[in-house]
Order: sequence, then C-alpha cells, then structure tokens
Amino acid sequence: MRIALLSRNPRLYSSSKLIEAARARGHEIDVIDPIRCVLVVSRGGHRMFESSERAGKSPRDLVGYDVVIPRIGASITDYGLAVLAHFERAGVRTVNSAQAIASSRDKLRALQRLSAHDIGIPRTALARDPRSVRDAIAAVGGTPVIIKLLQGTQGVGVMIADSVEAVESMLDTLWGLGQNIILQEFISESRGQDIRALVVGGKLVAAMERRAREGEFRSNLHRGGAGTRIEPSAEVTHAAIESTRIMGLDVAGVDLLASNEGPRVIEINSSPGLRGIEAASGIDIATRIIGHAESLVAERSVHTH
Repeated sequence: MRIALLSRNPRLYSSSKLIEAARARGHEIDVIDPIRCVLVVSRGGHRMFESSERAGKSPRDLVGYDVVIPRIGASITDYGLAVLAHFERAGVRTVNSAQAIASSRDKLRALQRLSAHDIGIPRTALARDPRSVRDAIAAVGGTPVIIKLLQGTQGVGVMIADSVEAVESMLDTLWGLGQNIILQEFISESRGQDIRALVVGGKLVAAMERRAREGEFRSNLHRGGAGTRIEPSAEVTHAAIESTRIMGLDVAGVDLLASNEGPRVIEINSSPGLRGIEAASGIDIATRIIGHAESLVAERSVHTH
C-alpha cells in the first residue's frame, strides 16, 4: 500500500509515529508538505506535483497513492484542504475528507451540526454587534463566560472573562482585528478538567482526563496540562463516537466537559496530537490509524472488483 502523509514536518511526534507504524506493517509512506505542492487545474483534467528543493531537479508528480492521511495544521487549513481535495478528485481514499475537516475547523458550524443531532454541547452564542453583547452573555448563562475564536487549536484563542465589561473590552479588540468569536457558558463543575477521546474508524480507542495546571483554566497538554488514562463512561463513548460520525470524520480527537447534565462536547479535532494520549493510555494509536487506512483501501478493492 502506498500512503501519502500530508504533514509539514515529518519529525513531529504524530507524523513520525505514523511513518514508523506504516513501515512496520510493510507499507510505503511518503511525507508530502502541502505548501510545496503545486496544483494545476485545466479543462477536463488536473495535475499536482511537489516542487523540488534542489535547483535543476524535476518536480515529482503526486500520483499512484492508495490512501491519504492528512495532518493539516490550522495555519495552512485552506491550502492543505485544496491539496487534499485534489487527491480526492483523483479517486484516492482519504482518512478524513476535505469537507469534514473544513466543517470541524469552524467551531460554530460544528456545534450547530452536533446540536441538530441532539449531542450535548455548552450553550453557545455568536455575536457581532456591540449592542448585542449583553443579551448574548445572558443567553449563555451570564458571567464568567468563555470567549473563543471561531478557528483556533490547542487552546489558542480561548479566554475567560469574569465581567460584562471584560467581555465587551475583549470583543472590541478581537473584532477590531477582524476576528469572529463565540461566547460559551462556563461549566464550573468541570473545574479545569476535560476528557479527550480518540476515535478511529467508528470506535473509541483511547481516552484520557486532562487537568489544567495551577492557575490555568485550559486543560490542553500544550498549555502544561496533565493527562491520565480513563475508562470512559457509556455516555462519553456514545457522545464521542456519534460526534465523529456526524462530522463525517474517520479519525478525530473529541474534547468533552463533564457537567451536571452529562458530557458536553466542546470541540472536535480532525488532526489530533498522538503524543499525550499515547503516553497516558499506553495504546499505539498510530498503528490503529494505519490499520483503518488499510481497511479503507481494502473496501475500495472489494467495490472495484
């Protein structure tokens, strides 16, 4: 099997583990930096090649792959998804589709879809007019309130405001920078803890509880949080698997808060980091992802013969 791994840096833990797992199972895997891909679209056809790093060397046409594993960072979402869509147009299977990744990256759109399928989420409001801020705060239960950029990962662009005046000041600054934001209720009973559940191919393969470091409300491991393996409840398992299915993702990290009304999904990550959850759980998730890629290719083989 020939695998295309879309990643800007093969030395990152998640990418290197996927490379190692693929080779251990006898597959050929190429790391392709989306930024170095050139897309050519013409009437009735298309082509994609990777430009050479060395002068005088011919570019490499990106053809002959069986499956794509996208690890597209938030900073290159649009270009990365254009590259992924090019592979899809060529008929290559993808572990996560371009459309599913795009939907999951927009926090409000993702929550709208989950809410439509009766998945528990925090009360959330989108506001854009300064005159509507106080009503929006009231709609999510008052202060303290969580403020999030519509697009952001690893806790970047997530803030907490303890007063209406603080919310108004933050929004004034963020809107002035051209950012769209959402307001979310602060679930006090979660106390700086959340759950990261890793779903692969419709199965929850690992879960950990993340606890924020002292003085921090965000529990992301990139923010100094600590992760501990847990056996997720039936409610958490159902919410994580259903959320991933609703978003059309095959591989996802689902973040949930424990509330008095049951688990609430706060975010779905289509390129979840593997280091923290593999360390906490002791589970080789990279190999599970490669195994799922194998099943996608086998499924296609059955349908084409």
